[in-house]
Amino acid sequence: MTDGDRSPAVRAVCALAPLVAALAHIGPAATWLPGPRRRWLPALAGRGRPGHVALTFDDGPDPVSTPLFLDALDALGVRATFFVLGERVARCPDVARETVRRGHELAVHGWAHDRPWLPSPGRDAREVFRAAHAVADVTGRWPRWYRPPYGILTSGRWAAARRAGLRPVLWTAWGRDWTPDATPASVRRTVASDLRGGGTLLLHDTDHASAPGSWRATLGALPEIVAGCRATGLAVGPLAGHGTAGAEAAAPAGVTRATASAGTTW
Repeated sequence: MTDGDRSPAVRAVCALAPLVAALAHIGPAATWLPGPRRRWLPALAGRGRPGHVALTFDDGPDPVSTPLFLDALDALGVRATFFVLGERVARCPDVARETVRRGHELAVHGWAHDRPWLPSPGRDAREVFRAAHAVADVTGRWPRWYRPPYGILTSGRWAAARRAGLRPVLWTAWGRDWTPDATPASVRRTVASDLRGGGTLLLHDTDHASAPGSWRATLGALPEIVAGCRATGLAVGPLAGHGTAGAEAAAPAGVTRATASAGTTW
């Protein structure tokens, strides 16, 4: 059948099909908007116990900056959740292992820090599994949490997280610490404007996907951020102790510590 043989209605449906597919792919990414997310999807936003703040870092591990954050957190007596990139774990496994050794939690931030504008559910599934394997190889257990790069949860990434047994968690507050003009003072002000008890704070322990050297502003702001939380009676810790709703994540059937260590190809 040629285009000329089709009815106008059929031609219209065929013309709209790519648009509908694109909207279905990117539509769930509207959860990136903080207002609607906090109001209608509190678990996705990372709402937890009112007396607790979940401290999270994205984009590592980084052999230059991450150890400095580990030292600072030790000095503050705080543990955190690090959302790591699989490719960075593969490149810097010693830093990832040291993060776990010091009592912090590793979670999945994807394999690479890319923008998922084009539908690619097969690639999403493979890369989320691959990153989860990298984390499991370091920690000896399957990770619980998933936060996609830029917080963009497409339909493919939702499905990939579900298949991998991971729970998506975004944030309720951030420090805008990835910008070239970030300073310790600006990071503290931005955090203070949105962070409340029960919130999840997004910061970065590296400039891997940020302005060069921007992590220094975060590191400089960290002591006062923690002190500010404690001054208002809030405990600071990882997502594991945050009390967010939802069941414990588990590796999909057939995935074990041994298969993770062996570098199973998905």
